[in-house]
Amino acid sequence: MLKTPIARGVALATLGATLAIPTMVQAAFIEDTKAGLELRNFYFNRDFRGNQPTTANPNPNSKAEEWAQGFILRVESGFTEGTVGFGVDALGLLGVKLDSGAGRTGSGLLPADGDGSADDYSSLGLAAKAKVSETVLKVGTLQLKNMAISSSDSRLLPQTFQGAQIISKEVEGLTLDAGYLNRANHRNSSNNEGLAYGGKGDRRMGTNAAGNPAFVDDAAITEDADDFFFAGATYKVLDNLTAAYYYSELENIYKQHSTNLVHILPLGDQQSLKTDLRYARSTDDGSSNVDNKALGAMVTYSLSGHSFGLGYQKMSGDTGFAYMAEATDPFLVNYVQINDFAFEDMKSWQARYDFNFASVGIPGLTFMTRYITGDNVERAPGRSEGKLWERDMDIGYTFQEGALKNLNVKWRNATSRGNIAANSGNNIDENRLIVSYTIPLM
Repeated sequence: MLKTPIARGVALATLGATLAIPTMVQAAFIEDTKAGLELRNFYFNRDFRGNQPTTANPNPNSKAEEWAQGFILRVESGFTEGTVGFGVDALGLLGVKLDSGAGRTGSGLLPADGDGSADDYSSLGLAAKAKVSETVLKVGTLQLKNMAISSSDSRLLPQTFQGAQIISKEVEGLTLDAGYLNRANHRNSSNNEGLAYGGKGDRRMGTNAAGNPAFVDDAAITEDADDFFFAGATYKVLDNLTAAYYYSELENIYKQHSTNLVHILPLGDQQSLKTDLRYARSTDDGSSNVDNKALGAMVTYSLSGHSFGLGYQKMSGDTGFAYMAEATDPFLVNYVQINDFAFEDMKSWQARYDFNFASVGIPGLTFMTRYITGDNVERAPGRSEGKLWERDMDIGYTFQEGALKNLNVKWRNATSRGNIAANSGNNIDENRLIVSYTIPLM
């Protein structure tokens, strides 16, 4: 339902509802429209511990520290009436610099501008959509979240893609999902760019910036890809068992088969055991050396407001895990705040604890902490195996009443240490403070 005449005007202008849509079929188009403006204030501080000058980079940043304000306008129309319903979605993005400076850039919040960061950046994305029964086709600007491709939303503004996606739910319990992408908009960019590979390569012997022998991560890929295709199905086998399969292809770079099995076992009053199993097989598609098998498992026991999780992830094959660049989120159990633990032959373990304070009478307050450690990464001859660990902590609170109702505050803290990346690149201390509030327009 429309809340104000102003909201009605904003939505109609944004969606272009003045197009020649007969009056009789506009009712559902307008009445089912949803619109909201998210205000996201983001402070990011990443301290590169022990970062040393090299021949290639004589003056490396000792930290990345920036503060910015984001505005995210989301409008989703309803569908016109009839056998085939039509609609339009809009996504307006604006990022504004509040604090930055030379030597502190590279947080991913703001685009680079000379020696510093740009004062602001913006973009507008539109997607036309059509619906027949329980099947919806969207063409234009997309945010995706599936096993094959997942848009990142871990900075000031979300990552988006240009392309088409069709989702069908004609059969009860079965969701079919397929799509095509050819452009991507980085989280800190206003421009759509070509697609590229972002996964790990093979750890071959080469030289570092100082000219000394060292292992380097080589994916043997030098060009952007033209197209990305994906198709998959998710089926609810039982009330507590879901199975999924996706095939994806980054043209000329990699092909990937991904499977997922999620089972939730009730154990009594406010108790359950969740098992999440993942396996992906990635191979080259003509112009790369991609060859990876990724196995992941996460088991989580929940009791009232407590959750205790244990995870395991193993990489095998000639390269690390394959996924698209532009900061896309890979479908891995040990993809966390800083690292993905997806190097060639790497094995990693995770221990995680969550607590929802609503169980003790404080709704809106949540806490999470986890520790991930990985090893078995080959390094230069005469050196010990490559190892990496990360510790994360999130504390979040959403105000439940009063003038600040629905205002969310989250602090994310992480520490990473390792010997795999050159020049202490794995040694990072990081803090993020995010304050967000969504104003409902419709």
